[in-house]
Amino acid sequence: MVENKVMDKLVSLCKRRGFIFQSSDIYGGLESTYDYGPLGAELKNNIKQLWWQDMVTSRPDVVGMDASILMNPKVWEASGHLSEFHDPMVDCKNCKARFRSDQMDLDNNCPNCGVQDWTEARQFNLMLKTHYGPSEDSSSVIYLRPETAQGIFVNFANAQSTARMKLPFGIAQIGKAFRNEITTGNFLFRSREFEQMEMEFFVKPDETGEWLDYWTDARMSWYKGLGIREERLKLRPHGDDELAHYAAACFDVEYQFPFGWSELEGIADRGTFDLDQHTEHSGKKLTWFDSKDNKHITPAVVEASAGVDRTVLTILVDAYHEEEVKGENRVVLRLSPKVAPTTVAVFPLVNRDGMPEIGEKIVESLRNNFAAFFDAGGSIGRRYRRQDEAGTPYGVTVDSDTLEDQTVTVRERDNMVQERVAIDQLPSYFREKIR
Repeated sequence: MVENKVMDKLVSLCKRRGFIFQSSDIYGGLESTYDYGPLGAELKNNIKQLWWQDMVTSRPDVVGMDASILMNPKVWEASGHLSEFHDPMVDCKNCKARFRSDQMDLDNNCPNCGVQDWTEARQFNLMLKTHYGPSEDSSSVIYLRPETAQGIFVNFANAQSTARMKLPFGIAQIGKAFRNEITTGNFLFRSREFEQMEMEFFVKPDETGEWLDYWTDARMSWYKGLGIREERLKLRPHGDDELAHYAAACFDVEYQFPFGWSELEGIADRGTFDLDQHTEHSGKKLTWFDSKDNKHITPAVVEASAGVDRTVLTILVDAYHEEEVKGENRVVLRLSPKVAPTTVAVFPLVNRDGMPEIGEKIVESLRNNFAAFFDAGGSIGRRYRRQDEAGTPYGVTVDSDTLEDQTVTVRERDNMVQERVAIDQLPSYFREKIR
């Protein structure tokens, strides 16, 4: 019950402060679909930019791409999604609600209506169908991609040759994926439309183990670098009964959410399965020529597959705190400055004596390097609380002393400590604090 209250409070804060809204809200919404508001869009983009910088821009051995959401249906036949991408489903005969049978105790009553009357379990394919072109018959059926990985695999030869890459090397992309989940829930954690950050790292088959170790360590370190508490992160190896049909080994980066430990990212040894399958079904060789051994080889793959939306949720959950300050409850998002939608909020103490104009000039001077925001509405205490809930690390207040000595009060969000800083020193002050 306490855990549910935490999630309920977070959902309320996200709507109140413009992080996340229910999609199509004015029409009653659509189950488990969400829109990112002004602050949420900034937070999400910051996460994606940090991932891209870490995985692509800063590395000589990984290149990026952006594949189409719609692909030839033969791709999903080759990848095994048409035959293997299923979850077991049962229906309650009384209320018609549907559930994943592997997540239910069918000896118990239906959690929706309280009646125990189940259908037989059957397999349900998770891909979302649509029709391509003007006709709507079996020949025009096409699928919204359930993962971004296959767009990388079918472009292996294109990317490798044009970027002139040698093994080991990776191809990364960020993009939308769609899964017709039987059950959704826990806010952003499981939805039918989501965004992935995936990287496929191509290696010689006998080097897979060392690169799997490398990427599990690297990916765990990346989450810690976002300011997520280490004690709430763990790396969990998959048991033999959990492995996907293509995987020889897999590790999950997990986070301790209010609803339990759950997956943030999977790092898997996919072997040569994907390139072998697409070679067989397309008739095109997807190999790399090893000039040292004078032979063509099919690379094995180590995959790092993360969810953007799950990372957003993790960061929000981890940052959410409540505390008592002077007899009042303070809600604060302790977001790392790396990801915070707003870095600095600037406030005139009062809306007169030229203070608003000075504040606006400070914002303009900071905007080239920091996400700065001007707020002149309401009492200074109320403005501080708004920015605490928005996760803004620093507040700058223009007051009467500013008019005399050109200094301002800088307040730190987490400890609420204040100090005077000269206006012309603010850029260097924040660079030092945030690096």
